[in-house]
Amino acid sequence: MAEYINIKGQNIEVVASDPANPTQGQIWYNSTSNTLKGGDVTTAGAWATGNNMNTARYSLGDAGIQTAALAFGGYIAGPSSATEEYDGNSWANSNPLNTSRYGVGGCGTQTAGLAFGGETPGGLQNATEEYDGNSWTNSNPLNTARNQVKGAGTQTAGLAFAGDAGGPTFISGATEEYDGNSWTSVNSMNTARRLLASAGTQTAALGAGGNNPPFTGITEEYDGISWATSNPLNTGRSALAGCGIQTAALAFGGTTPGNTGATEEYDGTSWATSPGSLNTARQQLAGCGTQTAGLAFGGEGPSATAATEEWTGAGAPTTVTITAS
Repeated sequence: MAEYINIKGQNIEVVASDPANPTQGQIWYNSTSNTLKGGDVTTAGAWATGNNMNTARYSLGDAGIQTAALAFGGYIAGPSSATEEYDGNSWANSNPLNTSRYGVGGCGTQTAGLAFGGETPGGLQNATEEYDGNSWTNSNPLNTARNQVKGAGTQTAGLAFAGDAGGPTFISGATEEYDGNSWTSVNSMNTARRLLASAGTQTAALGAGGNNPPFTGITEEYDGISWATSNPLNTGRSALAGCGIQTAALAFGGTTPGNTGATEEYDGTSWATSPGSLNTARQQLAGCGTQTAGLAFGGEGPSATAATEEWTGAGAPTTVTITAS
């Protein structure tokens, strides 16, 4: 019988714990569990339940990636200023926002986050705050105060768009760019709306779904100058979340009406419905990360939830246990 060393030219590695990112075809022996294991890739995306947030809430802001996320603001029994950091395993409380609010927009990273807009009992907000990994500092305000505003980009190159701007027309497509100091108004979205999903950067952003009304699946791409309409979501919905980049995005959750956990993947042209769905169907949730490593947290389903879920997309590394056939 042929031996592994003769086939592959190497011995099977003996390790005490599984490799963090195994490659397809990699083989090892786990001496702790006394099992033979191998590396493979996932064939379909799926959500896995993670540890809950410390404060259940919905309509909150988000920034970061799956292993270093930031959650801030939101609504509990009123506007919240709570800020939490996620390390890929659990949430830890940090210093609160200076202005408690819900429907707040966000972008950036866990150590350089940006919060803008939102609403308090006193009305719509244009307040902007920067997070340095420890505390929030007030910056120059948005030109258009609004609730349910969405964001993309970084702390020094951010993008704010859409939302509820109040008044007789109330739903907005207003778009603003942030340079790390102040906001500049630029070309508006083609379809004004609120409660949509967002992804991308300041010069390559994505907005999908929302309520204009009625609920919609309309998708638009921003190129740093103007918005162009693309192919719509398969499930038109409002109050959903998104993450990723313009050419590889993820949209999940929302209401149709009726809470949904539906998840879709965007390839820069069109959306494909994934067989994987959120374990907790919900709306007004937050999301961050990438198309292959996304994070969903908070939301309303039907009451405020602290539920956290991690997305592993198709093609991501995975570990399998090898048994005799």
